[in-house]
Amino acid sequence: MAEFVLHCFAQSGNAYKAALMLALCGADWRPRFVDYFNGETRTPEYRAINAMGEVPVLEAEGRMISQSGVILHHLARRFGKFVPEGEAEAEEVLRWILFDNHKLTSYTATLRWFRTFARDPADPAVTAFLEGRARAAWKVLDGHLAGRDFVLGAKPTIADISLCSYLFWPEEIGVDWADGYPQIQAWLGRIRALPGWTPAYELMPGHPLPGKG
Repeated sequence: MAEFVLHCFAQSGNAYKAALMLALCGADWRPRFVDYFNGETRTPEYRAINAMGEVPVLEAEGRMISQSGVILHHLARRFGKFVPEGEAEAEEVLRWILFDNHKLTSYTATLRWFRTFARDPADPAVTAFLEGRARAAWKVLDGHLAGRDFVLGAKPTIADISLCSYLFWPEEIGVDWADGYPQIQAWLGRIRALPGWTPAYELMPGHPLPGKG
């Protein structure tokens, strides 16, 4: 029996944050496919696992841990990897994880949804708004990475793992990182070179969607 079970599906960037952390830490884990596109997260059975009706959920030590940032903190403590050093770094990690969830992931993920997974085309004005907000967040991250290998400097932390997850799908988002975001492009390459890095669609079950690949 695996030490960790991750409730997830392959298209979820938030689930990828947790799955990638498990892979990079060399954890003993297995994925448990959540059939999001057929409504599983809205069922009473799933809401008993996570009342928020979201993935990922990590089963660990008899607990059901939800929210990707919390899972990353839990695994960092458990494995002693990708951890910040000292209070100032811990606060900086928290700052970037909050920025990721509120600004970067929120707009990037929604833009990707409308461009790749939505059954009906979005209003062009809505897509333009989302792209504008996403590009603003990418610009912040790109500027911050200038002169740094990783978000906090020389070594990766869970801030990097949180921020990078959705950005490994440029084609689905509709962006070329080489066009205006060179620091992000180089940083993603450094993350890709970490031992254990695996693409989301190889790490978690549920891809491709019917009719999507």
